[in-house]
Amino acid sequence: MDVMHTMEELVAELHKYNYHYYTLDTPLVSDKEYDVFYDKLVALEAESGIVLPHSPTQRVGGELLKGFTPHRHLAPLWSLDKAQNIEQLRSWNTRVLKLVNDYNTKNPDTPLPEPCYAVELKFDGLTLNLTYRNGVLEQAATRGNGVTGEGILAQVKTIKSVPLTIPFKEGLMEVQGEGIMNLSVLADYNTRAAEPLKNARNGAAGALRNLNPKTTAERRLNAFFYNIGYSEGVQFSDHQEMMNFLRINQFKVNPYLTYYDKFDDVTEQLAEIEEKRASLDYLIDGAVIKVTDFRIREVLGYTDKFPRWAVAYKFEAEETTTILESVSWNVGRTGKVTPLARVEAVELAGVTVQNCTLNNVGDIERKNLKHALGTRVFIRRSNDVIPEILGKVTEESDGGEIIFPDKCPACGFPLEMRGAHLFCNNKLDCKPQIVSRITHFASRDAMDIETFSEKTAGQLYEELSVREPADLYELTFEQLVKLDRFGEKKARNLLQALEDSKGRDLASFLYALGIPNTGKATTRTLADHFRDLGAVMKATAEELAELPDIGGIVAESIVGFFADPFVVTGIDRMLALGVEAKAPEAPRPVSTDSFFSGKTVVLTGTLHKLTREEAAERLEALGAKVTGSVSKKTDLVIAGEKAGSKLAKAQQLGIQVIEDEEELIRLLEG
Repeated sequence: MDVMHTMEELVAELHKYNYHYYTLDTPLVSDKEYDVFYDKLVALEAESGIVLPHSPTQRVGGELLKGFTPHRHLAPLWSLDKAQNIEQLRSWNTRVLKLVNDYNTKNPDTPLPEPCYAVELKFDGLTLNLTYRNGVLEQAATRGNGVTGEGILAQVKTIKSVPLTIPFKEGLMEVQGEGIMNLSVLADYNTRAAEPLKNARNGAAGALRNLNPKTTAERRLNAFFYNIGYSEGVQFSDHQEMMNFLRINQFKVNPYLTYYDKFDDVTEQLAEIEEKRASLDYLIDGAVIKVTDFRIREVLGYTDKFPRWAVAYKFEAEETTTILESVSWNVGRTGKVTPLARVEAVELAGVTVQNCTLNNVGDIERKNLKHALGTRVFIRRSNDVIPEILGKVTEESDGGEIIFPDKCPACGFPLEMRGAHLFCNNKLDCKPQIVSRITHFASRDAMDIETFSEKTAGQLYEELSVREPADLYELTFEQLVKLDRFGEKKARNLLQALEDSKGRDLASFLYALGIPNTGKATTRTLADHFRDLGAVMKATAEELAELPDIGGIVAESIVGFFADPFVVTGIDRMLALGVEAKAPEAPRPVSTDSFFSGKTVVLTGTLHKLTREEAAERLEALGAKVTGSVSKKTDLVIAGEKAGSKLAKAQQLGIQVIEDEEELIRLLEG
């Protein structure tokens, strides 16, 4: 076999592995096996002096470019009309229906069908227009002004979800998509970068418009594809057909793509997307609604700027800029001293924002914010959490200095720097730490002491010298009834709530203790495995690290916590005062021979004969593991009525789906 033929075979094999890994999320070989093939190709290229034009070795970025070459698109890249709310969206649909009806009135012999709709995510990245000639990637360009963009082929070749060759070999084709930087990749990149990126959108756009393709490669960009703007040798009747063509030709199509016959279903899907927006690993700023039928599209046509058959539905902005006015320092229950930024009030994602998190001292320095007081900064809000400052709008150090404290702002104790965080180690006499620890101990997911609040914890600290959770169980009616705003009823209610809390289970008690680096899932794991408080307290780091989802750091944290005499004394006091820390009930027997045994199952949509909770309980009793998201590890998806993106992703990944509730019940009943 000659060298050229061997290289062609290796290139084809590596393309197949890349496609399965980066586009389908279903790896065929391990990273080590992939590297063997890749290294063999590199060696053959060096030996022969030949590099095939579509070799994956060319993805890593070559020489520094001198500039961008203008590229004229084969077909225009249109902007989209925008709808800011549901009323504007309905107005767009009314116009679509009117134009369709007008056409049908004039052409009764060849009427158009009723419009159906596709709903796609509107990615917040950089538009890509890829040109393929006879199946080989020939050019890649930015959108530019829609007619002419900038050639960025070398940069785009570094994106591993972009196919360098495709199975379709007939003529010219332009494929449009979006270059993005995943949020998890951005977070990882910023831990190592000398100059952290402010956000994922800038990270993607800056990488693709960087004259050094090696810089692009370092940012590990991704891409999703959603349109064919120009094609020779193939035509499509509707959007579904075009998207299937893209999938077959190894383009990465986002799983959040759904189709609807009724417009009311479109608005429901938009609400679902907006709800899930914060859980996505990439930025979106809305959704795109398209009429699916290409014949209708042709009739609807275009305005000067927009296609009439598509519209972008914009979500509330999650990022904006404002002025950083001041920074204060707050002490938490673990003693961590955290900066809180006060910004000039600004509307963001439907609320007025005045406070933003800065995470820690390291975060301030990494984001070039040390001299940022009085300057304009980027802020981002996700879900309902406090917004985060991403960085300065300008790179200059032209603002007032943020002074890092060297003493605790609450108790004056000298602070210790651990990693990027400041800590106050005065846990016995620092009021914010003590009040927060007691409030956490009493919270719903912990000991669930009804009527208890942070205000109550502060009052008990000040007036009755309550310094740790054990002190709560020594409170008396006579002490409480004398307190300001404590009548007889409130005093009795609190004492009864404290008495009731003594019977909480072991997992709740462990969570209430506030062990550093542990949450509810970890304390539940500890309780289920050891089933005894004493056994948890005596466990070694090696024993703990063997448990699922408990790594070395968490294991050491747990061991260190129970080695503290202050902690042990407090626990002993609580046990002596009647706190039970009950072991969990023995687990119910789990079937090992049912249809669901050993399967990872996802429930989505609405069930009518069972609640989702009942279905999950019965599935787990039959040996299934019920999870909330669809991935390559999912074995089965149970799709009820109005199942959306999870069903779409399951279909894309080829996962078995049960859509008939009667069939589900038959299987549950064996």
